Amino acid sequence: MNLKEIADELVAGCREDRAKENLDKLYASDAVSVEAVDYSGMGQEVQGRDAIRGKHEWWEGAHEVSSATVSDPYLHGDDRFAVIFEVQGKVKESGESFDMREVGVYHVADGKIVREEFFY
Repeated sequence: MNLKEIADELVAGCREDRAKENLDKLYASDAVSVEAVDYSGMGQEVQGRDAIRGKHEWWEGAHEVSSATVSDPYLHGDDRFAVIFEVQGKVKESGESFDMREVGVYHVADGKIVREEFFY
């Protein structure tokens, strides 16, 4: 897959609730995921598809999403793209509502996502 195909499929997967399914399809086995802050207790940086899958599972277990939007991808050169995520919901444990906006920057090499970084 080329950069645009990867970016379009990542966005489609997020919009269609297939983000975890897309991990094996779009991500390198040793891909790195970097958060701005360690909210999950897993550290700011995790490596490998299984660790990234664990982040998805933590998110789903800890939050109730009431609405979410995902922008079309913004391509940069032939090896990066960005996506804007907007999510509203509540933290399951506390019941606290949240309104979140973040930018995900994805680095691609050899037809796979090798690094994702989140800014919020």
